[in-house]
Amino acid sequence: MKTLSRLESLGRRRFLRGMLNGGVVTLGLPLLNCFLNENGTAMANGASLPMRFGTWSWGLGMNSKVFVPAKVGADYELPEELAALAAVRQHVNVYTNFNAMRDSAPNLCHYSGWVILRTGSAPIGSEDRPGETIDVTISRVIGRTTRFQTVTATANGDVRTSFSYENANSINAAEASPLNFYKQLFGTDYQDPNASSFTPNPRIMARKSVLSGVLDQTKELAKMVGAEDRARLEQYYTDLRDLERQFDHQLTKPEPIAACHAVTAPTEDPRTTVDSEVVALRHRMLTDLMVMAVACDQTRVFNMAYSAAFASTIKAGYEKPHHTCTHEEPVDQALGYQPTASWFLRRSMESWAYFVEAFTKVKEGDGTLLDNVLIYATTDTAWARIHSLDGIPMFTAGRAGGRIKTGLHIDGAAGPAARLGYTAMKVMGVDTQSWGTKSNNTSKELGEILS
Repeated sequence: MKTLSRLESLGRRRFLRGMLNGGVVTLGLPLLNCFLNENGTAMANGASLPMRFGTWSWGLGMNSKVFVPAKVGADYELPEELAALAAVRQHVNVYTNFNAMRDSAPNLCHYSGWVILRTGSAPIGSEDRPGETIDVTISRVIGRTTRFQTVTATANGDVRTSFSYENANSINAAEASPLNFYKQLFGTDYQDPNASSFTPNPRIMARKSVLSGVLDQTKELAKMVGAEDRARLEQYYTDLRDLERQFDHQLTKPEPIAACHAVTAPTEDPRTTVDSEVVALRHRMLTDLMVMAVACDQTRVFNMAYSAAFASTIKAGYEKPHHTCTHEEPVDQALGYQPTASWFLRRSMESWAYFVEAFTKVKEGDGTLLDNVLIYATTDTAWARIHSLDGIPMFTAGRAGGRIKTGLHIDGAAGPAARLGYTAMKVMGVDTQSWGTKSNNTSKELGEILS
């Protein structure tokens, strides 16, 4: 029996301790069954399995004729552009007939749509980044105790392809190299939670020491500046405190994690190209690393981009990239859509399906990692040919610890798409009464997906 009394008598944090070169060396107990509760849904000390939030993005929307399911609710059918979701349909919600509201703001091609979906506000210029993106907001609630508050990657090979930012001057740069992503997540500073021994990293100890000195100095600086600068400094201090917590995390012996397993380092990066087959390969490599980083509690907030908003993915034997194709390829009158543009979108949906399925392959508790994750997937437009923002599609995947129902097609009835972002924030514990501005502002959750 995996009882709490047994755990208390054994001591979950019972370790052999010693000193080596001035640093504490800890020999940890192996991962035992008594570290979990009876049914594997929580740790034996009563702590819940952690909640995680992620985003995924693809460019250039959809072709509604072969994308939007006719049936609303459960057991929705899979039109041609969604056929790749067959193996994960039970985990995925499809959201259609939602609008990204511009109000008086211009329709900034391949920009307004994703910014509205990620911030709840319409940008007024191509350099305008209103608010902060939803992943950053959520990371302030669930991501402060992990090594990385967020991690961001892109499969198109361009580090500038990021849909995550705090403000116009603080964009979360994406990692495009699987080799570099591995080094970032599992390199020399990584502490394996299931390792038998633990030695604090002296580099992290030095960084924390320097940071502590900086924080002491900033207290005096705050007394010397005006109110506006004090406000700026407070935000700066908040960021520094987050960094200090991350250092503390890295200097503490991690709790054992049954779902965490060793990953194999990539031997080389895919070649530098946006050929659809190579993009798919790069996406798979980055996904596998990201999933295990989440399982190993290196981060609880993550972002993956399949392509840029104006996707430049290419198809072998076809002379134009996806973006150009959406504007120049004629609609096939017999089919009712642009066949090559649809071909590109089907490739993106294959990668979306891979991303979702990868989380189901990691066992966690009595379910899978995806059961304790909510992934929010967005694009930049509805029909890319005319840069439409009405009927912009979205997805979610995962049950968020049982808070979200899955396997549903939700018709938004031309309401604000921001309702989904607001619902995700509430599910993740963000204390806010509303989200978004002007016509995007909402305080109404999507009750039909809540458990």
